[in-house]
Amino acid sequence: MKILDHYEQAPGQSFEGDAVKGVVGRVVIGKNDGADNFCMRIFTLSPGGNTPRHAHQWEHEILIHEGKGKLLNDGQWAAIQRGSVIFIPGMEEHQLKNDSDQDLVFACLIPKGVAEL
Repeated sequence: MKILDHYEQAPGQSFEGDAVKGVVGRVVIGKNDGADNFCMRIFTLSPGGNTPRHAHQWEHEILIHEGKGKLLNDGQWAAIQRGSVIFIPGMEEHQLKNDSDQDLVFACLIPKGVAEL
């Protein structure tokens, strides 16, 4: 069993580039913990930050923990906020962006066999 008092105890990895801005990702539960089927990651998007616009074969599930922003959904931007739950099927293009003045924090679950970060 693993218990973290707070997700920020997990090491953070910053992502910055042409397609990604202001993102910190943390693997809070993964293969190194003995999780054989899923990986839980926590991402923080700083104000003005965004994940890359992309698609991949695997699904993932997202819970917005804190803040608000937008999610690219079928070519349209949908509002997301604390408490929003999102299912993204495989091969569906998606992107999250923080258009607010506070951090956007979300948990993202992915299946085994793909890169954890």
